Amino acid sequence: MTTKGYIKDYPRPQFVRNEWMNLNGEWDFRFDDQNVGEIEKWHEQLTGTHKIKVPFTYETEASGIGLEEFHERVWYSRSVPIPKEAAGKRVILHFQAVDYIAKVWVNGELAGRHQGAYAAFSLDITPYLTFGADNVITLKAEDSDDCTQPRGKQRWTKDNFECFYVQSTGIWQTVWLEYVEEQRLDSVKITPDLDRDRVSFDFRVRGLETAAGSLRLEAIVTLKDHHVKTVSLVADRPRFSVEVDLVHEANGPWKKAFWSPAQPNLYDVEFVLYLDEVVIDRVFSYFGMRKVSIEKGKVLLNNVPIYQRLMLDQGYWPESHLTPPSEDALIADIDYMLEMGYNGVRKHMKIEDARFLYWCDVKGLLVWSEMAATFEFHDDAVENFTQEWLEIVRQQYNHPSIITWVPFNESWGIPYILHDQRQQKFTESIYHLTKSIDPYRPVITNDGWEHTISDIITLHDYVETGEGFLKRYAGNKDAIVSKEIPCNQWKYALADGYEYKGQPIMITEFGGIAFESDKGWGYGHQVRTDEEFLNRFEGLIQAIKSVDYICGFCYTQLTDVQQEINGLLTEERKPKFPMDKIRGINLA
Repeated sequence: MTTKGYIKDYPRPQFVRNEWMNLNGEWDFRFDDQNVGEIEKWHEQLTGTHKIKVPFTYETEASGIGLEEFHERVWYSRSVPIPKEAAGKRVILHFQAVDYIAKVWVNGELAGRHQGAYAAFSLDITPYLTFGADNVITLKAEDSDDCTQPRGKQRWTKDNFECFYVQSTGIWQTVWLEYVEEQRLDSVKITPDLDRDRVSFDFRVRGLETAAGSLRLEAIVTLKDHHVKTVSLVADRPRFSVEVDLVHEANGPWKKAFWSPAQPNLYDVEFVLYLDEVVIDRVFSYFGMRKVSIEKGKVLLNNVPIYQRLMLDQGYWPESHLTPPSEDALIADIDYMLEMGYNGVRKHMKIEDARFLYWCDVKGLLVWSEMAATFEFHDDAVENFTQEWLEIVRQQYNHPSIITWVPFNESWGIPYILHDQRQQKFTESIYHLTKSIDPYRPVITNDGWEHTISDIITLHDYVETGEGFLKRYAGNKDAIVSKEIPCNQWKYALADGYEYKGQPIMITEFGGIAFESDKGWGYGHQVRTDEEFLNRFEGLIQAIKSVDYICGFCYTQLTDVQQEINGLLTEERKPKFPMDKIRGINLA
């Protein structure tokens, strides 16, 4: 079951137009180790030394290059035919993700710049185009091993180490363009209000100042092909909002179609912009009626407590690293998690492809969206992190599957947060900035330990056995949250100066069990047999479930990743055990 506007491989499935062009494929490519490209005007004519298959980075085999050593500057170029019939429209060039600083030229003219490896960006390239001819798009990507830029699990040394892997440089998600009118819908922020059976649409419209007539915007809401409501508004301002009551006499059984893992109901919505009754823009989207709240130490979904069984997923593939090899590969990972009895995923240290979030929306997999960390606390890191995080929250806001924001993990980038008030205030500021955009989802300020202000207290502990877990946690809630004892072997649940205020408590990293091998590592002693693994796995799951104040968990992890061999699947997505055995333990 897909949404009404779904197009396979469409890179932005929550805001769909039918007229678009995928620019993935072969591009000319060149390294610029001496930083001479701009001086020598490569943006006017790039002489490529390689061919690269976009959107795979040069470090991957899928790119056709497969060189893992770091290069700070790389260039891309390709010719794009722009049809004569498109004259009079605006042509928007979209990059879903470029790591880290992107500068874009069209026919030798600078069209724009963007900083940030994980947020999408768009450029109106109309002024630089020749319609009815081939046009040259050139991009320079600048990366670094600087730990003040959000980098997540990308290494900043020559070789992989610990849990850090080969870096990703340049274009790593889809490049595409679309043709739109001068007057068009720019964005819609969709906010469900489950308790009142209403949904709010916050619109941004472009081109009002040049409209030769009156503009009207229509929103048509349907559910499973049943018409629910149509609203029509005069579009006389660049920003305006409407609240739509989803209940009326014709609704019948559709009144309470909530979104949840058990029933991931999605409302389709079609936005149509008219200029004097002529359709000039049509966008397909969707939303889910769901509510996330916290009461009495529990996380509630749609006003009912939910026990979260999450899987930690880093989203790496052996041939393509951070870039999913296909949309089908994303779907397969989601299906594996659901088949093994997990109802959610903590997407770790990565902002995932929007198509992944789409399929989580469709299939009903809860998502914790987690920012890629910096690894140094500095004014530059504060600025880099804040700018990109706010872009990401805005871009991902409409996905009903996302139920938690996780800006920080394990004190990465804030190493002295236990005592350092500057680092503590930084996390507080990100918490409040996130809440200013989205007050409806929980925010976890430092997943794992040393929380400041946080809506959920999340703890990481790789204790090996269920018995060891119970010895540390059973009956010890007060001692842990008051910092009488650490939450694992060496870290405290809260930073200095912060008190427990009754938040839900979850174990959001544990397990990481690996089979005996000299090719990589897992957490604790490696096991030799399936029976040894399953006994240890089951012991940990049962122990966590038996502690009454713990309301969910996140197991490490879905797949092996390079030198880390503690996945339930191999890197190639081959299950190490029958899925039904894992599912049986999780759901027991």
